[in-house]
Amino acid sequence: MNIRLVIRPEAERDIQEAYLWYEKRREGLGEDFLLCVEEGLSKIMRSPHMYPVVYRGVRRLLVRRFPYGIFYVIREELISVLAVLHGHRDPDRWRQRATHEVRGDPKTT
Repeated sequence: MNIRLVIRPEAERDIQEAYLWYEKRREGLGEDFLLCVEEGLSKIMRSPHMYPVVYRGVRRLLVRRFPYGIFYVIREELISVLAVLHGHRDPDRWRQRATHEVRGDPKTT
């Protein structure tokens, strides 16, 4: 099976915000964060069903070295990354995205 991975625009913004935050703390740390996210996305592509369902079909992979989770759903031959968020952020943020994904609603938060 040929499965595609799509990173939703909201998740792209999550990654960009985290990258900038880490780069401000220490030069190069943002790059380390991106490498760990890329590693997580590769793991998801290899074994998408390996990671636990945390809410209505949404799965989560915990990013190595950083307190972030990659939240995604699997739809037939597509993996859709909904969010890449810090573990202590309000869970309603990614749950709202998941609800829109499940309903097929194009509106995003």
